[in-house]
Amino acid sequence: DAEAARAVDWPLKPVQLTLLARCAALLDEEAGRHAEFRDELHHCRELAAHGGDRQAQLALGLWFARMDGDGRRQANGIAAVNFKRAIRWLTQAGEQGLADAWYALSRIYLKPEFSQRCVAEAQGYLERAADMGHCAAQLECGMYAWRNRRADEHSDVRAAYWLQKAAAQGCDEAEVALARIGAAPKESDWAEAILRHMSREALESQPLLAARLTLAQLFGLSRAEALLLDVKAADQGHCLVVDIRASYGRSKRRLVLLRTARERQALDRIGRLFENLDNGPDGLEGNYRQRLYRLKTWLPGTDERLAA
Repeated sequence: DAEAARAVDWPLKPVQLTLLARCAALLDEEAGRHAEFRDELHHCRELAAHGGDRQAQLALGLWFARMDGDGRRQANGIAAVNFKRAIRWLTQAGEQGLADAWYALSRIYLKPEFSQRCVAEAQGYLERAADMGHCAAQLECGMYAWRNRRADEHSDVRAAYWLQKAAAQGCDEAEVALARIGAAPKESDWAEAILRHMSREALESQPLLAARLTLAQLFGLSRAEALLLDVKAADQGHCLVVDIRASYGRSKRRLVLLRTARERQALDRIGRLFENLDNGPDGLEGNYRQRLYRLKTWLPGTDERLAA
């Protein structure tokens, strides 16, 4: 078996490893229907796992844990669960780039019957699986971050990140959760009305104001949000954190999700304008009153368009 092969450091040639892996795949199909193939299947898997086949290592790890890839207990398998050996094989598979192995490890560390049960350890493995594109892990990371938002205000940003990753893989549950976390961008009528009537020369005369109006138009910002938003701090890559509470007490912090390449490109372009500027009240643009005055004098006779 694999333990004996490891003890004598038996080297497997690539052609032998390929043959063992193929035999294991064929026997796996038959073992579900015919119990007599199970011992032969296990023997092939052990040897293939020892030789470094990551799929065999994953299957062997799950067999020792007597569970499937989602952590559900299997009716057939080893008589007595051996988590120590399961963890060793799953770790080897994970280190060879199998996200499913890290996800399976996260399930083991959450099992009540596992003597070394550890939620923090499980979360670490879960995030490794999510980083490698495991959809269920991404969904779970997103929901975990969302549940922890009261302890950490910025957890919603992490939640949106993971849920967008899962949604991109077709996860409907992630899409539903995203609808609760942040709004999709909605164009702002007040900013649209102003930009539509401004000449190119006028826009070029106030590039920072023009950029803020474009932000408002694209992401549905109010007048106060558009004028006060710290653009550099707000841009989180996958979402916009709209938070002007420090300068405008009546406002509420919220997320706006970035969904399209057009939105990302526009935010990148605008971000470069503010890159080396102090966006705060002591910076070049001044406080809210000064910014609002500059906007109104730039747009004489348009007060009705500026309703926040």
